[in-house]
Amino acid sequence: MASFTLPYFADQASLPTTLPTAEEIESAKEILNERMSEASGKVVGVGDHFIVKYGAFVNLQEGQTMLFLQYSSTVPVPRIYALYQKPGPDNDTYSYIVMERIRGPTLASVWSKIGQTEKEAVTSKLRDIFEAMRKLESPGGYCSVGRRGLTDSLFDSGDDSTSFNGPFNTESALNEAMIARYANEGRSRYKTQHFLRAFHDVFQNHAPVFTHADFQRKNVMFRKPPTTENEDLVQWSSADLELVIIDWEFAGWYPSYWEYSRALFGCGAWTDDWSEWIEKMLEPYRNEYAWVLLFLTELFS
Repeated sequence: MASFTLPYFADQASLPTTLPTAEEIESAKEILNERMSEASGKVVGVGDHFIVKYGAFVNLQEGQTMLFLQYSSTVPVPRIYALYQKPGPDNDTYSYIVMERIRGPTLASVWSKIGQTEKEAVTSKLRDIFEAMRKLESPGGYCSVGRRGLTDSLFDSGDDSTSFNGPFNTESALNEAMIARYANEGRSRYKTQHFLRAFHDVFQNHAPVFTHADFQRKNVMFRKPPTTENEDLVQWSSADLELVIIDWEFAGWYPSYWEYSRALFGCGAWTDDWSEWIEKMLEPYRNEYAWVLLFLTELFS
């Protein structure tokens, strides 16, 4: 498995232009995403070539995961140009992920405008991407790149002194961590025991497979915009369909049901047909999803 030391800077010859400085990044006016406070994390556009995710709560592990995919697979991700840290205000350490700017729209922004044929083409491409992801062999059990802990928010208690994220040698150990995370919230011990018994029956014999863990339409982008005839119809040929997957913050080797369950959980209000197409891209795990939905709804309520 490819490994990358930090700080990381791509070869000068592979850069589209000079990397932006930290000062240029922090003064960028094009804010694409901002967390609850400016220090927590921002995603900004810098010039024509760069997108930068930076802040005190940004984890460089996401950038290392993207580098791993960039050099070890055919999974399409934005190219990573730099990963580094520097002191920020209030004694915080700021992390910077400098990556390629993808110019096309997100799948979320065009989904309502496209027809059955276009959806079939997108689904076929995404199914191939997931098949490529699943071929990436785990370095040992259920873990992130570098055999570090899993970063799905389910395992995050918000307290750095309490860890539930592994890595895990067995699915049973992962199940126990999920239960411990639930119990840590002060939930009923009787409900906790109920989940423990159910997990023992339902969450067994699922191999660790490489998983995005936040598969939503907003995290799928077109490398170039599809051609548009009018405001209501987006058309493209199969040659135009060069998709890129973004936001690898939670990625790693999870149980095989995880991608499907998390993708359905991300359907939110279920206001359109997206859930039907998920089942054309991902192997359904309906029983497991029902328990994931119940567990996450209670955990995050």
